[in-house]
Amino acid sequence: MGTITTSDSTEIFFKDWGSGQPIVFSHGWPLSGDDWDTQMLFFLRNGYRVIAHDRRGHGRSSQTGEGHDMDHYADDLATLVAHLDLRDAVHVGHSTGGGEVVRYIARHGESRVAKAVLISSVPPLMVKTDANPGFVAFSQTDFTEDLKKITVPVLVMHGDDDQIVPYADSGPLSAELVQNGTLKTYAGFPHGMPTTQAETINADLLAFLQS
Repeated sequence: MGTITTSDSTEIFFKDWGSGQPIVFSHGWPLSGDDWDTQMLFFLRNGYRVIAHDRRGHGRSSQTGEGHDMDHYADDLATLVAHLDLRDAVHVGHSTGGGEVVRYIARHGESRVAKAVLISSVPPLMVKTDANPGFVAFSQTDFTEDLKKITVPVLVMHGDDDQIVPYADSGPLSAELVQNGTLKTYAGFPHGMPTTQAETINADLLAFLQS
């Protein structure tokens, strides 16, 4: 575990376990890197290096009032990747974290990226709803052009009973917009399926990483 300091003096907390090909996990709102512990322990046992950070304003990172937009989130992730000198990394994002991953790859390039996974993710564009009334980076960021720039293999995992990020407006569209996308649909799975259906999700993630 450690911290890095970004160019605008924001402190980002991260966990970095194991060795091998790195998997970088980006969490959803309003959680922290701890939300990935089930996945991190699973992939640690399977010989991977696992990294998860707390996004700015979340968990143990700086509770800053500034920079709560996807460009800052992506730049923070890029700072972490550079600090750890990660190469051939697999980036896995859940919900808002999926947007962070997409913006990071589109904004900073694919030279350090092997694959990406978007789980119950907000791209390409999530509209404002009663359940999601005011978090602009979460609900009003358009990732369409970002997705079109991505050429690495991308696995899009989405449950068709997602009550937070509706399936029809997200998963299938994201898989079509990236240049090398695969959509995996989970009948009856909810938004939080990495936690509630961890065994299934972990097995499918492992299969994608090994493919």
